[in-house]
Amino acid sequence: MTNKLVLIDGNSIAYRAFFALPLLNNDKGVYTNAIYGFTTMLLRILEDEKPTHLLVAFDAGKTTFRHSTYKEYKGGRQKTPSELSEQFPLLKELLDAFHIKHYQLPQYEADDIIGTLSKVGEQQNYDVQIISGDKDLLQLVSDNSVVNITKKGLSEVDKYTPTFLHEKLEITPEQVIDMKGLMGDSSDNIPGVPGVGEKTAIKLLKQFDTLENLYEHLDEVSGKKLKEKLENHQEDAFMSKQLVTIDRQSPIEIGLDDVQYNGFDQQKVRAIFKDLGFQSLLTRVTGGESEEEVELQELPDIEVTIVEEVTKDLFAEVQALEIEMLEENYHTGQIQGFGLVNQHGKYFISTDLAVKSDTFKQWAEDKNSEKWVFDAKKALVSLLRYGIKLRGITFDLLLSSYIIDPSENHHDIPAISHRMGEQGVSFDEEVYGKGAKMKVPEQEALAEHIVRKANMIYILKEKAEKELEDNQQLELINELEMPLALILGEMEHTGIAIDTEQIQRMGDELQSRLKGLESEIYELAGETFNVNSPKQLGPILFKKLGLPVLKKTKTGYSTSADILEQLQDQHEIIPKLLLYRQLGKLQSTYIEGLLKVVNKDTHKIHTRFNQALTQTGRLSSTEPNLQNIPIRLEEGKKIRQAFIPSTEGWYIFAADYSQIELRVLAHIAQDEKLIEAFNQDMDIHTRTAMEVFHVDKEEVTANMRRHAKAVNFGIVYGISDYGLSQSLNITRKEAQKFIDRYLDSYPGVREYMDEIVQQAKQVGYVTTIMNRRRYLPEITSRNFNRRSFAERTAMNTPIQGSAADIIKKAMIDLRYRLADENLEAQIILQVHDELIIEAPEKEIEILAKLVPEVMESAVQLDVPIKVDYAYGKTWYDAK
Repeated sequence: MTNKLVLIDGNSIAYRAFFALPLLNNDKGVYTNAIYGFTTMLLRILEDEKPTHLLVAFDAGKTTFRHSTYKEYKGGRQKTPSELSEQFPLLKELLDAFHIKHYQLPQYEADDIIGTLSKVGEQQNYDVQIISGDKDLLQLVSDNSVVNITKKGLSEVDKYTPTFLHEKLEITPEQVIDMKGLMGDSSDNIPGVPGVGEKTAIKLLKQFDTLENLYEHLDEVSGKKLKEKLENHQEDAFMSKQLVTIDRQSPIEIGLDDVQYNGFDQQKVRAIFKDLGFQSLLTRVTGGESEEEVELQELPDIEVTIVEEVTKDLFAEVQALEIEMLEENYHTGQIQGFGLVNQHGKYFISTDLAVKSDTFKQWAEDKNSEKWVFDAKKALVSLLRYGIKLRGITFDLLLSSYIIDPSENHHDIPAISHRMGEQGVSFDEEVYGKGAKMKVPEQEALAEHIVRKANMIYILKEKAEKELEDNQQLELINELEMPLALILGEMEHTGIAIDTEQIQRMGDELQSRLKGLESEIYELAGETFNVNSPKQLGPILFKKLGLPVLKKTKTGYSTSADILEQLQDQHEIIPKLLLYRQLGKLQSTYIEGLLKVVNKDTHKIHTRFNQALTQTGRLSSTEPNLQNIPIRLEEGKKIRQAFIPSTEGWYIFAADYSQIELRVLAHIAQDEKLIEAFNQDMDIHTRTAMEVFHVDKEEVTANMRRHAKAVNFGIVYGISDYGLSQSLNITRKEAQKFIDRYLDSYPGVREYMDEIVQQAKQVGYVTTIMNRRRYLPEITSRNFNRRSFAERTAMNTPIQGSAADIIKKAMIDLRYRLADENLEAQIILQVHDELIIEAPEKEIEILAKLVPEVMESAVQLDVPIKVDYAYGKTWYDAK
């Protein structure tokens, strides 16, 4: 077998990874994006190349022997971002876990180490593979050495052999240094010859072969200006060639024997992956052993009792309950089994045994029997399908983890346990597999996995509550999120009735309109084409119709929505194209999309509310996403006609908060003018227009009010001058003037913004009125864009998050009030600041008083909270 030597340019690949990936960090706040990208590539190299010898070379420091030749070498480079430099020590720790040799040499660069060792490898007839993002290393290409240059971040690689190099650049490996000598390299501050780029350099080398021969025959160079530049910068050219030449005889103290690679220690690598938060990479490092075996070696022993008969003595006063499902959609997924852990033992109950047992049902429905779960809403809904209404839930590990840190991406039991310092449960993929290989294991393995999860809920309850108590968030979870989870579960189970015939009629109407629009577009274009193809649309707009080209892509002209919006006054075809796209999206996303998710048994839609997803605390929904039904386009609004009461003769009653976020802003900022405006029940946009434009109320025009409204809501969402300029179609300078005038008019808002940013920098997070936290690790970043985003987030999260808290509180209060009043009405949907209720006609008059009263008194602000309501036979009519 041929020995294979893989040499990796550590600095180059780390830099590429850092800038190719978003700034990631683990649960300790340590930045990891460079390490993650590097590791992903490393795993691919190990799988594809199967090296017998492997080295990662690093630069030793800023100063090298090249600086004695040219002091300004690499002088123009910006300082390495601290977010990257702090990752290098961790990257080297990871390489140690992989048993991969890494090396650096004072006064020399990684290129020199790679060049020297690759030469030794070639001499001993090794297959040498060099990995870098730096084309300087192309000079090392040979019959034995392939130089792999990464491009497009790290996802694609060009493999340079002598033949491929000649096909791409028409030069030999030896000519790479001559080319670089002529063209220089701005990234390393290597001068070269001014005005000579890659094409000119290659042209000269094709004629003269080498730099030396070029200058010996300078008179033969065509072009007076080029000849002058070459003559005037001869010294720079030769110095540049010297600087880019890799030293292939550097005094390295390692040889091929030192870089032998015999594989990695799975346990060490898995441990460091877990520490870095690389959950997605864990399953890639299990080697030949089964994933279950590897994980079970690391887990503590656990004694599981597989229950054969459900008896009362199985249940203690307090227990952790895990209801295991593989499918994400728990409305249709199958329960794999139940894990139960209490002070007496650890038990597995099969699904069939549990749901058919009256004893289990009695315990589950006993509100005095305390239960700790993971995801109370899922637990409630999954059992409701079997006619069991779960009561007595007093702890939810999912919601606890989410409240402790909503920025975490993984809130499953293994990830939470790892963050809390416990190692006692496998990841699902390690037990079930994934994709086509996914399968449920034998009962013994299944029972152990499910019980381990229940045991982790049992173990972590105290730790989670202690952290919530330290953060003063026990009230948030116990009084808001936990009660809400159960209400949302009831709403999901109840579902929303849909008039499928109405949706189909709307679909037919939309299809007819789309065909009509298509014909109009063809007539205006003067030919037929695929309207949905940017490749076909681009030439028609920008060549045939002669519209100004605003942006080009690698595949042609950009015809994105923002480009078309900028061109809509240029030709009558553009508005029709925009409308065609909007109607097309309605057809595919909402008409066809809604029909797909109608439950065949209940004939309703059972959306799933995501309670532990957004960092502001707002709810979102999936299958379908009911938060995004369009309201600007009349055709979009009409989709709401299909949402009807589930009982004939009933009504849809809709109530929504009026300008709740601006009222929260007035309360939090304590701005006197804002508070006064709301207390006097003034139209806030008119009041802002009066302040910004310095006019009386009677002089405020519709356009002034529109601009004021954009600024009002823009401030809430941390809008920039650029964002405001785009929404109002004005210049950035004009937009900044609006923002400045607004902040001058409402000095309390300006003061709030300054103070909240400073506070976030001191403590690292911001809070809502109900003490929901959002952590902002990037608010002290040296990167301007990241810091600016964090500052805007610090300003708007307390406002958006508090508004989310308020409507959640209103849902809880309203649910209990409806029950207290013995009303049949029930909440069926929440969308942004709006609650949707279905109710019999006889209760509408009661709701008209009760609902605004409850919603307006959910919390006490220093300004009045106002609720608007309407009702009708459909959701559309209730607007």
